[in-house]
Amino acid sequence: MPGTVANVGSERNAIPGGGSYRPALALLASLFFMWGFITVINNTLLPHLRSVFELNYFQTTMIESTWFVGYLIASIPAAKLIERVGYQRALTVGLTIMTVGSAGMILAASLPSYWVTLASLFTVSCGIALLQVAANPYVAVIGPAESSEARLTLVQAFNTTGDVLAIVFGRYLILARTTGGTSAEGAQLSYAERMADAQATQLPYLIVAVVLAILTVVIARAKLPALGSATRRANAEERKHLSLWKHRNLVFGCGAIFLYVLAEIGVGNLFINFASQPNIANITPEQAAFYLTFVWGGMMVGRFAGAWIMRYFAPEKVLATFALGALVSALAATFVQGPAAMYALILVGLFHSIMFPTIFALAIRGLGPLTEEGSGLLIMSIAGGALVFIQGSVADTYGLQMAFIVTALCELYVLFYALWGCKVTNDASDTRAVEARS
Repeated sequence: MPGTVANVGSERNAIPGGGSYRPALALLASLFFMWGFITVINNTLLPHLRSVFELNYFQTTMIESTWFVGYLIASIPAAKLIERVGYQRALTVGLTIMTVGSAGMILAASLPSYWVTLASLFTVSCGIALLQVAANPYVAVIGPAESSEARLTLVQAFNTTGDVLAIVFGRYLILARTTGGTSAEGAQLSYAERMADAQATQLPYLIVAVVLAILTVVIARAKLPALGSATRRANAEERKHLSLWKHRNLVFGCGAIFLYVLAEIGVGNLFINFASQPNIANITPEQAAFYLTFVWGGMMVGRFAGAWIMRYFAPEKVLATFALGALVSALAATFVQGPAAMYALILVGLFHSIMFPTIFALAIRGLGPLTEEGSGLLIMSIAGGALVFIQGSVADTYGLQMAFIVTALCELYVLFYALWGCKVTNDASDTRAVEARS
């Protein structure tokens, strides 16, 4: 279906209830930026914590698993909260929770405490889950349906802009200020050096907490348009005749989000240690963080480009092309030696760029009044990142490079989804539209 979203540039900027949706999108872009920023700080935080607490790869990736358990636990309650208080208040609650969690990270660094760190990161992830459940479907349905994939991909590009800046932020305010971050892979640090390194996260998270607090006030006072009736949760009687499980694109879409996030998180979290290996690039963690900016930079460029490409080509075809590119690159990172393996892993970031927003938009197609519930399931599927400990276990057992075979398998499923799994069945939005006209 080339040209399905060809009118993105010329469409009238109308919302379901009238008016313009562009001011709301501009404000929501700041939320996408902020949660991308906070999530990707983990890419520099994890090698830092690995050094401070002397963790193996399994223990290190378990920290990230705890982060994604937050998505699993918070997503369905988030959907219910949105139903009760509305999108805008839910966004405010999510930002408040993130602020509290970021303040907890300051406490964790001052102690220092591994368990307070885990609890604080879990709290932040619950807040982000609430933002994700609210903001992603809001962006997807606030404008014309035919441009939802391109619109969500464009706003997600600001999310990845936050990712890129987070790596620079973490590199200079965490890794560059620590003994572990400027030492070669495997260097032994004294207890005093490790405890001194632990303090390095206080300033970064103080800055994050202040910014989040300001953003909370801005969102609370903003005037965001309401969604149209076609996407509101169905009432109890109507809900009896509707089923999420009859929508193939949603069911397989949950699997695609689950495995895509596992792939993305595995690449981001293990990249610094991977590039530091003697048989790969043989560089320090701080130097590896510089190359990690290209992973997220590729995602940022890919999303801006993808939003434009999907004006002319069907999103499922674009997704299939990018999934194939990610599969080939992941296999190269697994089996090629030297710096070429590092560059292959950087390319995976470029091909990952359009995956999340495109899968999400394809998965909620045709859900109509089930959009909120479907979105809750999709955001819950982000918990796939919790299985990154499997990749850590493979790294401990077979070597870090072989762990990226897990990434390749995830890309293969996304390719399947793009080619077949995303096809819409039982379009509920058409049914609601007919009922509204009658």
